[in-house]
Amino acid sequence: MRVIDVRHMGRDQVIGCWQLDDGVLVDPGPQSCEATLLEALGDERPRAIVLTHIHLDHAGAVGSLVRRWPELTVHVHSNGAPHLADPSRLVASARRLWDDVDERWGEVVPVPEANLEVLDDGDRVHGFRVAYTPGHASHHVSLLHEASGRAFIGDVAGVRRPGETLTVPPTPPPDIDVEAWHASIDLVAGWEPSALAITHFGLHEDAGALLDAAHEELARLAEAARTLDAEAFLARFEADVNERAGSREAAQAYLQAVPGELQHPGLERYWTKLGNARRG
Repeated sequence: MRVIDVRHMGRDQVIGCWQLDDGVLVDPGPQSCEATLLEALGDERPRAIVLTHIHLDHAGAVGSLVRRWPELTVHVHSNGAPHLADPSRLVASARRLWDDVDERWGEVVPVPEANLEVLDDGDRVHGFRVAYTPGHASHHVSLLHEASGRAFIGDVAGVRRPGETLTVPPTPPPDIDVEAWHASIDLVAGWEPSALAITHFGLHEDAGALLDAAHEELARLAEAARTLDAEAFLARFEADVNERAGSREAAQAYLQAVPGELQHPGLERYWTKLGNARRG
């Protein structure tokens, strides 16, 4: 298996698509990077796509790939499947967050319902054990590759580039649930995986340390969002990334994968919902 760097917006190690030896792709990335993905695949035709979740940086290319290969099967959590069949709400949400949706993410093509296979907690598919792992998104699953022991976990452990120690959980609206996210990290840790295969970016063999860092950084970000307004949070967040990343290029890649302006709104929404629930 290998990670294909789709070079999002021309930058290395921001978004990776995982290609397994049996022709399965995990999280093909955005449609804006489809040409890079196809060049890397060459004459290899994928036989299936398995998604950790449907955010455009992970799944935006799916409909376009199915249009190219009409028999391609797409495996996705039940909460996400309707939004692949009709991505209008997904695209509308993206346009509320981004001014450059078309350039950043490309064309979002509907996936015919006949191509969709629903995943749920406890399922097994293409050699993976499937677990529902919400927190970052309500349609997020993690995948334990039982033959290798590697866990393909989307955004559960956050963003960490190879050779770096900085770990950054992405917290965009609308689905952030900090408590559920910590539980999902614990679930993955319970697998005792041999390595973590993450989208942003690469394979990390220090699985336990990375998961511990994800717990710590998520708690730290959540507390900062609870106590700081959006402007102060953003200033602290960006200063922290620039200070802790190993280089200026690494910091820019982190901030492309985890835009600071989206971090506070997702956590603020979480705290507001939690407060409302407690008051109720």
